[in-house]
Amino acid sequence: MLFVNEIIEKLKDVISADGKSGKVFDKDVATELDLSQANFATMKNRGKIPYQNILDFCAKKKISINWLLYNQNPNSLLDSTDKYWIKYYPDIRVSAGGGAYEDNDNSQNIEIPEYFINMLGGKENLKNIDAINVIGDSMEPTLNSGNIIFLDKTKKDIKREGIFAFTTIHGLFVKRIQQRVDGNLDIISDNKDYPKQILNNQEINLLGKVVGSFGLVY
Repeated sequence: MLFVNEIIEKLKDVISADGKSGKVFDKDVATELDLSQANFATMKNRGKIPYQNILDFCAKKKISINWLLYNQNPNSLLDSTDKYWIKYYPDIRVSAGGGAYEDNDNSQNIEIPEYFINMLGGKENLKNIDAINVIGDSMEPTLNSGNIIFLDKTKKDIKREGIFAFTTIHGLFVKRIQQRVDGNLDIISDNKDYPKQILNNQEINLLGKVVGSFGLVY
């Protein structure tokens, strides 16, 4: 994957080719990605990529996400008859910090690079994978706000430690879960600024295990 500065330069090329006169600045990229200049500057300085915004930009401009993020020649995509898609919920944001979310069932399909397939359990397992967004910083550095995470809805065995998405009466969350000897659950934030919580099985509804995200698969 290209570095953030390289991706930004490619975005500037696209914006320039799309008819913008004069030099294209970071503020122009921020506007095209529907980000404030402050948020854009923070992401750039931290080397974070706003994947959801870039996906929306690519869809609007009808350009290849593979070309933008991986510098893959778009023409090479035409030679492949195999395309792999998973369901993505752009309006659902799982909290890694705050709590509430807007319940929205609108979904769209996003194409997955072929090298990603085995990491998500193989072609036959893609039907079990949903993609949703992360907000908040409580799972940093493992997950960052703005990441798109891949959720395997068939993996709900909390006896094996992992990162899970789940709901409580307070909203939708993504946290590391460990089962305690007494049967209760440790709800752990990877960001040590957030305290550990203890819940019982009746207090959470597991949605599935996080099996990867854009920029990281584990």
